[in-house]
Amino acid sequence: MLDATPKEIVERKALRINPAKTCQPVGAMYAALGVHNCLPHSHGSQGCCSYHRTVLSRHFKEPAMASSSSFTEGASVFGGGANIKTAVKNIFALYDPDIIAVHTTCLSETIGDDLPTYIREMEIPEGKLVIHANTPSYQGSHITGFASMVKGFINYLSLNSGVPNGNFNIIPGFVGPADMREIKRIFKVMGIPYTMLPDTSGVLDAPNTGKYKMYPKGGTKIEEIVDAGNAALTVALGSYASEMGAKELEKKCKVPFITLKTPIGIDATDELLMSLAKQTGKEIPAELEEERGQLVDLMIDSQQYFQGRKAALVGDPDEMIALSQFIIALGMIPQYVVTGTPGSAFAREITAMMQEAGLEGIVKAEKDFFDVHQWIKNENVDLLISNTYGKFIARAEDIPFVRFGFPVMDRYGHNYNPVVGYKGAMFLLEQMCNAMLDKEDRECAEEDLEVVR
Repeated sequence: MLDATPKEIVERKALRINPAKTCQPVGAMYAALGVHNCLPHSHGSQGCCSYHRTVLSRHFKEPAMASSSSFTEGASVFGGGANIKTAVKNIFALYDPDIIAVHTTCLSETIGDDLPTYIREMEIPEGKLVIHANTPSYQGSHITGFASMVKGFINYLSLNSGVPNGNFNIIPGFVGPADMREIKRIFKVMGIPYTMLPDTSGVLDAPNTGKYKMYPKGGTKIEEIVDAGNAALTVALGSYASEMGAKELEKKCKVPFITLKTPIGIDATDELLMSLAKQTGKEIPAELEEERGQLVDLMIDSQQYFQGRKAALVGDPDEMIALSQFIIALGMIPQYVVTGTPGSAFAREITAMMQEAGLEGIVKAEKDFFDVHQWIKNENVDLLISNTYGKFIARAEDIPFVRFGFPVMDRYGHNYNPVVGYKGAMFLLEQMCNAMLDKEDRECAEEDLEVVR
């Protein structure tokens, strides 16, 4: 399908081909779904809302609830104030959420809708809440939209009552519900009380009970978000998706924070556990030490298939930073590392890792799959790791391919397997090694087709 991609590279400044990101409201909608009894609301056209819901539903294979201000030509000219006030009134009457989380779209941002004023003027039933985040799609990506919505919840709801609760706040970043479950398990095993915001476990991986529930039992409760202002510390996992909310909580409620990598791979997971041990004075439990030992054993057993191999990585910045570190730990070379999200820290941080390891590669933010394909045509790689959209490059160039990140729309069950923590690293390593071995088995001479590898 992509066989026509030219090898000759021409610098592009105003054009993206096959973007390596989605738009801000997708991330904002995902964050809002991680709050209990919350209905995300898209302040724009029905078409925008349908797209955002579709991306989430195709990845998680679950319905992503959301409502829309249903802009038409009139709202585009005269503003969307009347639309959203009517929408909020109808939503509380028909769907009865505890809270509505409004995110803006390109259209409402361009015409300059004033959401704080609209919210002050709304008829909001007693005990119900409406919050908002500004998320124009022509800036940032779904990652910045996620970060803005988390900041919105904290800005509207969190309070410092002066009574410390002793909890740690966890802002997990744009990771899946299985990852959130694994991060919570690590905190439980460490014996650290926590509040996770947002928490999509139990919402986008809820079991099928035969009965449809518009608001599944999962999600961070509103009272927990309010009480987050009394926490001892906020742990922001991933600087791009989580640090904005942590900074807002520190600014508003004086809760200190630390920013760590998304715990993907052995080094980033070590960093999380060591930081928690340092902050709490607790020992790292034997259960987690055993899992680390299993991961090290698997890395040693499979090292012969990774050493010196080249990989191309495309995805969200927090995940790519941690994944690059894991790729280096496995003895591989992250030859091309790309994210569609803007931000100079991405290239700076990964390049520093590569220089420390004596490696060279291309690391770029705000690039697309077309760039990656052109680079591969000039110098091929042994493994491609990306979301579903990378499969066209993998097919065109016959590269072993591992689906990773968001969105993965052409496979099932991935959303139940975490990629964070030591257990997640083992799952990821298995996927990577087996993808390369499958190609070797397909293409080797008949006499080299081994039963044991």
